[in-house]
Amino acid sequence: MTEIIEEYMKQTLTNSKNYTLVILKATKKLYEPGNENIKFEHGERNFQLRKDGLLSIVCRITDKSNIKGVAIFNCGEKEVEDIMEGDPGVMAGIFTYEIHQCTSFEGDKLP
Repeated sequence: MTEIIEEYMKQTLTNSKNYTLVILKATKKLYEPGNENIKFEHGERNFQLRKDGLLSIVCRITDKSNIKGVAIFNCGEKEVEDIMEGDPGVMAGIFTYEIHQCTSFEGDKLP
């Protein structure tokens, strides 16, 4: 592992930025037949939010838990709440969500 010195850590931490994290959870309704179109609309909306620069990172959770996604938004908590309340899956009752404030380093990305 690369050695990190304290000065580098302190400098990097001063450049951290606020983000909003969403944990998307399934309801029992997700597994009912006939929800394919709603799931597609949810995914399509995520692509649009990414293209618009609001959704920085989105991850589908593929294990057997009721957590179905994690997203990091590049906007404030109130705006994210409005975005999530307008999500087709949330509106249809197949998803619920939690919102958390977080910080990270601007420019972080998946490899």
